[in-house]
Amino acid sequence: MASSQVQIVQTRAFEDQKPGTSGLRKPVDTFQQKGYAENFIQAIHTAVPELSDGMAVVGGDGRYYMTDVVQKIIGISAANGVKKLIVGKDGIFSTPAISAVVRKTKANGAFILTASHNPGGPKGDFGIKFNSSNGGPAVEAVTGQIYQISKHITEYKICPDIKVDISKVGCHTFDVDGRQFEVEVIDPVSDYVDLMKELFDFESIRNLLAGSKTRSPLKIIINCLNGVTGPYAKRILCDELGAPESSVVNCIPLEDFGGKLHPDPNLTYASDLVDVMNSGVHDFGAAFDGDGDRNMILGKNGFFVTPSDSVSVIGDNYKAIPYFVKSGIKGFARSMPTGRALDRVAKALNVEMFEVPTGWKFFGNLMDAGRLSLCGEESFGTGSDHIREKDGIWACLAWLAILAYRKASVEDVIRDHWKRYGRTFFQRYDYEQVPAEGAKEMMSVLESSLSLATKSKEISAASASFVLEYTDNFSYTDPIDGSVAKNQGIRLQFTNGSRIIFRLSGTGSVGATVRIYFECYEDQPERFDDDITSIMKPLVDLALKVSDLQKYTGRNEPTVIT
Repeated sequence: MASSQVQIVQTRAFEDQKPGTSGLRKPVDTFQQKGYAENFIQAIHTAVPELSDGMAVVGGDGRYYMTDVVQKIIGISAANGVKKLIVGKDGIFSTPAISAVVRKTKANGAFILTASHNPGGPKGDFGIKFNSSNGGPAVEAVTGQIYQISKHITEYKICPDIKVDISKVGCHTFDVDGRQFEVEVIDPVSDYVDLMKELFDFESIRNLLAGSKTRSPLKIIINCLNGVTGPYAKRILCDELGAPESSVVNCIPLEDFGGKLHPDPNLTYASDLVDVMNSGVHDFGAAFDGDGDRNMILGKNGFFVTPSDSVSVIGDNYKAIPYFVKSGIKGFARSMPTGRALDRVAKALNVEMFEVPTGWKFFGNLMDAGRLSLCGEESFGTGSDHIREKDGIWACLAWLAILAYRKASVEDVIRDHWKRYGRTFFQRYDYEQVPAEGAKEMMSVLESSLSLATKSKEISAASASFVLEYTDNFSYTDPIDGSVAKNQGIRLQFTNGSRIIFRLSGTGSVGATVRIYFECYEDQPERFDDDITSIMKPLVDLALKVSDLQKYTGRNEPTVIT
């Protein structure tokens, strides 16, 4: 057993270490500043005393600088009295798999090294997120405390001579000032695969992919965008379910996600998958983000499934998933900006429905209290209470399970859903890396002007007029612990069921990201195939007029439309 001593290192505080929606995300060169990563890691240990004499899980999406930070976490954890760390081989660990391992091992938390869907590489982004003992993102009370500590930190503790070879599975033990410290490097995929086998009927999915005398094999194409999901998709879809090796592409995690690849599973950044699906060769396609918690689903000929429709279809077809059949459906939830298709399914099934702020941590309390089974976000996140994170691979398997159960195509399943519930048209405009002060001023002025608006007031743009039902800045009171989250997005709800939402995103690393969400509902089948751009144009015109977005951000066009 190797011996090591704790060193106390003097440091200076940084003012910009406030965690966003999913941890602290900054450009790589920001994290490479002397003491920057160390300060934040120490602040987590100080804010979460149960880590001392406890256990934590460590891993990330394979992006640039990750392995360096893994070693920093090992050294600082050893010095702060942690008994054991579980580390993914090569540092690799999808966010959903980390949540699963935290719950299985009853760890006291996890350090997740990812900037999710943000670009990687030396000039890309990096991030550190702390998840609590339930496997989910730390709640705001904890992240707030981490931030306060980071602003006044003067020193951190570390064992600089502890270095662990994380390229090989195995256990390493150290004597740290008379205490035993253990690092176990594990296969990051196996536990997750075992969990998926418990949730789904693999045999039915295997038969779907293999085909039969009366039915052709389902041809799938899965694009992992060189993020962390590659090893998971290969093991599950190819090794366990028998899909051809060629079914999973861009499956090697790379530090820069392949350079040109942006690990964000949407129609813009996963355009390679869209092009392949448009050819009509494959029946089912999926893409995942850098850390594996987001997903995009496509059907034959590029038929796009919106995240709002995806979660509502899964809810409506819960009987296709053995886990839900066994455990029952306790409740549904969606983030506030997400299209309200799931609400209609909840009403039909007489299931409790929750609307929460953006951020997966808000689902965790409901799940822990036994009131939530299925949830989703419009930002391509879908998941259930099997863990406390959204889960891209799980969503893909849920869809394959539904196709096997329904014996229908993706498009047929969606069109049948619209026929029963109507279609929720949904679109999001992202204005990325705009001046932060301008974005904040825009939101402030917008809220002030709308506070003067009255119910039934008519608001007009060039192409149409809408009658306002109400406007507010969304506030959420957690029904479990009573905590309140304010200023979660400015909503304009109209009497015809349409709505516009303005929100500043907390997932960017530079400047601000303004997101505008547009939603309208249609129950007339002859309108289901109308062009979404034409349908949304009146709402878009109105949003740009009332916000005066160009004035405050200098942008004439959104960076991404999803």
